[in-house]
Amino acid sequence: MGKVKQVGSKDLSAAYIDRDLSWMYFNRRILQEAMKEQVPLLERLNFLGIYSSNLDEFFRVRMATLSRIVEYDDKSVKTERERVARLIKQITKLNNRYAKEYEHTIRHVTECLRTENIFLLKEDELNGEQQDFVRQFFRKRLSGFLSPIWLSEVKQLTNETDENIYLAIKMQPEGKRGVEYALMSLPVAVCGRFVRLPGNGVNNYLMYLDDVVRFCLPLIFCGMGYAHFEAYAFKFTKDAEMEIDNDLRNGMLQKIAKGVKSRRKGDALRVIYDAAMPKDLQKRVMNKLNLDKLDTVLAGGRYHNHKDLMSFPDCGRKDLKYPTWEPLQKREFEGGESLLELIHQKDRFIHVPYHSFDYYIRLLQEAAISKQVRSIKTTLYRLAKGSEVVNALICAARNGKKVTVVIELLARFDEASNIGWSKLMQDEGIHVIFGVEGLKVHSKITHIGMKREPDIACISTGNFHEGNARVYTDYMLMTADRNVVRDVDNVFRFIEKPYAPVRFKELLVSPNEMKRKFVRLVDDEIRNHLAGKPAYIRVKINHITEPVMVKKLYEASANGVPVDLLVRGNCSLVTGVPGLSDTMRICGIIDRYLEHSRIFIFASGGEEKCFIGSADWMPRNLDNRVEVITPVYDPDIKADLKRVVDYGLRDTCQGRVVDGKGGNQPWTTEDNMPFRSQEELYNYYKNKEDNV
Repeated sequence: MGKVKQVGSKDLSAAYIDRDLSWMYFNRRILQEAMKEQVPLLERLNFLGIYSSNLDEFFRVRMATLSRIVEYDDKSVKTERERVARLIKQITKLNNRYAKEYEHTIRHVTECLRTENIFLLKEDELNGEQQDFVRQFFRKRLSGFLSPIWLSEVKQLTNETDENIYLAIKMQPEGKRGVEYALMSLPVAVCGRFVRLPGNGVNNYLMYLDDVVRFCLPLIFCGMGYAHFEAYAFKFTKDAEMEIDNDLRNGMLQKIAKGVKSRRKGDALRVIYDAAMPKDLQKRVMNKLNLDKLDTVLAGGRYHNHKDLMSFPDCGRKDLKYPTWEPLQKREFEGGESLLELIHQKDRFIHVPYHSFDYYIRLLQEAAISKQVRSIKTTLYRLAKGSEVVNALICAARNGKKVTVVIELLARFDEASNIGWSKLMQDEGIHVIFGVEGLKVHSKITHIGMKREPDIACISTGNFHEGNARVYTDYMLMTADRNVVRDVDNVFRFIEKPYAPVRFKELLVSPNEMKRKFVRLVDDEIRNHLAGKPAYIRVKINHITEPVMVKKLYEASANGVPVDLLVRGNCSLVTGVPGLSDTMRICGIIDRYLEHSRIFIFASGGEEKCFIGSADWMPRNLDNRVEVITPVYDPDIKADLKRVVDYGLRDTCQGRVVDGKGGNQPWTTEDNMPFRSQEELYNYYKNKEDNV
């Protein structure tokens, strides 16, 4: 057996891509989907909306964190501050470049809509009938929600929400004297972003709410003597929070978070404005936003907040969207047998959204009324509106079951919703646990305690969320394996009493021993390869940025182990580095479903090991969260997991090369035959159920 090649810290630092830089490359892959002519037109609009929404959150959270680090003037963090300052410049440069691509794509897609008889009209393009319709719309639905504010009366725009789009308005009477400036937010939440106008039966006419308001400005300022109006859109993104995420040492981050006094939470850190905005109006708006040299200011197009494109009306044109793929029914669950009994017979799985999420709901509903069930425990991270999961749990509590729910109050942007659900469940007699102090509970586990039969557990890669299950690809194992189920129960014990000693025989659990066990699995592959035994690593995951795991993957490749990765988002690895990543391939897939499942496959010298679970390979997942990864033993389920990963690695239609340089080139294979993994997987599952 040869000597193991080690990867030094110098090699790692030279070939480690910062997570935020890699995120920019990832988001551009979404933009590239919007650019593809073969993608249905309305789906291209949806990808543009996703790109815009992602960018808003990135600036709100990640860029806010980076800006605070740079602003913290302390010698102890000088080196880190300089590194982050360089990173911000790189991100800003990419953002400016991608913004030009985005604006070009928006214009092109809008032109394509016109060729399909879908017209987005501006305020000066309306015929008489449409003008009357807009005036009526204003009087009946819009006028009560418009509240202009004189810019001269505003000191700073610190209280306004960055969820809104704003119009900066310039008004003047006949002649040039008496110019006034006003600010008005658009009531998108109550009126929608797009207004359907009367058509002729062939053409579909729509109007941005922005232009509806522009048309109605004389009505809004009626009787005030203004003869000329101009209105230009702008939006800003606020500093949301300091993300304590092991980007630096915890103590240093805490120090920065407490020490920065110059930036208050809520300050704007990115502004996008209509490039046509007059200089006098632009100056007045910018003076109200408390910007500094690190903040991003971009001249953009006429419309902003393109996240609203995700809800663009389909105008009855189903032919301009992806064909519908209905969630498939699994014949094994459709025979009228007890789901609890079926799981006792052998391990089962569902893979959403290919399979229906209803089977998990049915399992909870059955457990809620079964006289053989004594308890239900589950973790909830995000919840759907009108959650059927919660309804089943309440039913169980009313039927005398002991129900325990661990709910994460710090699930970003879902905090208020989760608090509301917590109160409801507590009122129904459910024991609600609010996670572990200092640790987010991100694991996706359910434990069903039985009176006489073996207990049952569900371990998932994604949230128990009906809405997510329609668009996120997630894998769920349902098992009665005694050792696995006992470990799941022990996870709940750990959450309730985090300082009590607990060991896990089967599960990989963070922050306990998950990282160490993953490192051992990679080391085993290296030793097996050098000993001439079967060795390979195949992983499907959302993010890889944890330095230890990055180092171990480089070591595996440097020692000749084939490393094949499907990484949707952040990836700190660089492929094709001689002697370091020659045997490493990384593919990123963007398609109609959001790739979300985490699957880990190791050759293990010929006795293949498969795992699924909630954790990505990021510092937060391995060090600062309660995460669960489970081994999968059932041969049929292992074969299916291998199929999922194999299909992804063959995806020449939707795959992109993740190389650490942002090239995002189309993924290629040896035969380079057209292959779309999500479509092929759906058809495989469908044919399998049809032929049972």
